[in-house]
Amino acid sequence: MMGQTLIEKIIAHNIGREKVTPGEIVTVNVDRVMVHDIFIPFVADKFEEMGFSRIWDPDRMVLIYDHLVPASQIDDTRHFAKGDAFAAKYGVKNVHRSDGICHQLMTEAGYVKPGDIAFGTDSHTTTYGCVGAFSTGIGYTEMAGILGTGKLWIRVPETIRVQIDGTLPDNVTSKDVILRILGDLRADGATYKSLEFTGSTVEAMSVAARMTMSNMAVECGAKCGLFAPDEKTAEYCGIPADDFRKDSFLQSLHGDPDAVYERTLTYRAEDLVPVMACPSQVDNIRPVSEIAGIPVDQVFLGSCTNGRLEDLAAAAEILKGRKIAPFVKFIVTPASRKIYRQALEAGILGTLAEAGAMITHPGCGLCCGRAGGILTDGEVVVATNNRNFLGRMGTSKVRIYLASPKSAAWAALTGKITVPGSDA
Repeated sequence: MMGQTLIEKIIAHNIGREKVTPGEIVTVNVDRVMVHDIFIPFVADKFEEMGFSRIWDPDRMVLIYDHLVPASQIDDTRHFAKGDAFAAKYGVKNVHRSDGICHQLMTEAGYVKPGDIAFGTDSHTTTYGCVGAFSTGIGYTEMAGILGTGKLWIRVPETIRVQIDGTLPDNVTSKDVILRILGDLRADGATYKSLEFTGSTVEAMSVAARMTMSNMAVECGAKCGLFAPDEKTAEYCGIPADDFRKDSFLQSLHGDPDAVYERTLTYRAEDLVPVMACPSQVDNIRPVSEIAGIPVDQVFLGSCTNGRLEDLAAAAEILKGRKIAPFVKFIVTPASRKIYRQALEAGILGTLAEAGAMITHPGCGLCCGRAGGILTDGEVVVATNNRNFLGRMGTSKVRIYLASPKSAAWAALTGKITVPGSDA
């Protein structure tokens, strides 16, 4: 039997088969679902419209308030009331009220493990591929169907292998890597495909760095962005090392050498440079050196893409003992309460605050154009989130540049787009 890709192994194991074939339609058993505050009213209404009277397994549903907190529009409170009523009526106990961003919490709190199949009412549900889970975003009708049945049909995706080997330069991060890949694949280059990241560079990455890449896999249309789980994954997910090594399924979660891939992209880490996604498309990628000097009005460090502890620490290292440029607004939003506390205890938030940052409560915040920081015509923002579409952070004439935490920190420091490591 020919070898299998990582996504094929996950799906085959889930449905109790030895092998599945790309393009095949199968019905999977869902391990976990996530609904966030924006979609809960629509999911709740559709669930009851379909005639369901109970959730197939209330403990497998997670409800997270993250996009609309703190409330910035009057209607936001309707979403909270609807969500609380639904959770109470159907026995949903996994409810997070402003504990952080949904995609951070789903792995941080242990809801998703290697080999799982998970769905969420948000396109960046692909994030959980960082721990070797097949996870993807769906609509509220599909979610209502899962809540009633515990199942969903899917098409087995073809796989694009992304091979990255070598050691990344000091000022190049996993955000630069995924942006470069998006620039090469373009916005529709992996539609309904699985991206499978592999190579020595990938193996050296932290789980947090991998999360950044899985998170943005959807920006080229991918159904998921997968990393083979390793001992770093096991530690992050709370799986004892011995149990991980003895679990034959977990040990099998990697692409086989003789697996059939649609194609392979190959990168040499040493050739990669800091890049940004320029207005107003995520695949409009240019080296930072080519756009250096553009004045910046605001910098945003946060989101489910780059709001983790190592992201905040990278910015703090650059800004320690320095002040951000005059008239630049620098907004820092940790991805979860846990990260907020860790950054506070490590002195990272203190360093950022002393440099001039405005530190906000954990949540989605500016990434989705909500609570605090929206901009107006002609303003430029350098941001570490995942989308720079027109109107996402204010008016349609705001120019959004997507960057790594290091590039963002340098922009805040100098008041202009700056190559990380330059003399300031």
